[in-house]
Amino acid sequence: MASDPRVILSGFADEAAHPTQQNQKTAEQQFAAFAALGLQYYSIRFIDVGGGPKNVMQLTKSEIQKVRTLENDYGLNVSSIGSPIGKVKLCDVEDGTKNAYVPFKKYLAHDVKKACELAHALESKLIRGFSFYPPHGHDARDYMEQAVDQLGQIAETCHRSDLTFGLEVEPNLVGENGHLLAEIHRKVNHPAMLLVFDAANLVVQGYSPDELLDQFRAMQPGLGWLHIKDYHHPKPVQRGEPVDEDALANFVPADQGDSAHEQLLREFRYTLPKLENKLRRRGVPGVFLDLEPHVKGGGQFGGFSGPDGMGVALRGLCRVLDYVRIDYHLRDFDDIRAARGF
Repeated sequence: MASDPRVILSGFADEAAHPTQQNQKTAEQQFAAFAALGLQYYSIRFIDVGGGPKNVMQLTKSEIQKVRTLENDYGLNVSSIGSPIGKVKLCDVEDGTKNAYVPFKKYLAHDVKKACELAHALESKLIRGFSFYPPHGHDARDYMEQAVDQLGQIAETCHRSDLTFGLEVEPNLVGENGHLLAEIHRKVNHPAMLLVFDAANLVVQGYSPDELLDQFRAMQPGLGWLHIKDYHHPKPVQRGEPVDEDALANFVPADQGDSAHEQLLREFRYTLPKLENKLRRRGVPGVFLDLEPHVKGGGQFGGFSGPDGMGVALRGLCRVLDYVRIDYHLRDFDDIRAARGF
């Protein structure tokens, strides 16, 4: 009898830090929570190794070494660099938002290069990123070609460093939905750029479960990994309006929201073996499901769950995976014995 396909569970560790204070994101808090949950991989985004929390892109060489030392202590590995690459304006115009603009040549030479250096220093093959902000209120399609050109250059930079760039679907960006992101992927047409599906990032825009499945299918040819978070709308959403990400307050575990994760993952199950082989050829250990649950709050550049919220979210995901017969690994006693040299 054939075994069930398997995924690697991971998560944004900064969401699991101090249970009541979002500005406390010490490495010890994050890593202790993830080790206790039985996770062996994490995505690094915000972290404090002394001196206050920083985005991963701001870490110094000595701080990176501290992260590496603590990772070893807690038996953790980095699944992806949770970078904000691509969360800047495409055009240098005042549009009423606080989004930054950086000239692209400078952005490519500094920020993208730094992300690649971080990936190597933290021994990850994956960098998470985004598809740029068009001017607020404008049609994203009018800026498709510029985004494609810039993302193609980012993909090539990652490729030269033997890395893979994962482009996440998210509101207000050029790739704000699955069809637009799939079109970007087709136009860029580069082996180092894959797509990252996030159901909640579509639900908050007013898409129904059937529409989510349609967009998931559109993204599948370029899919690399999944972010797992869900959302439940307290009232109907006006489709087409810009999303105020800092006002979103109804994130829930994957088995309780409007995304129908069980439907999405049941279909995903049949593509897992092929995707795993594709990723392994790029040096990635398998297909990651990256928990980013935001169950205590979310915003434009991050979210918060606390250690208890991460535990609830992990158990919710595991229930769905058990139901659709996708296998996954959590630490057991043999792993602990091996770490102690028994």
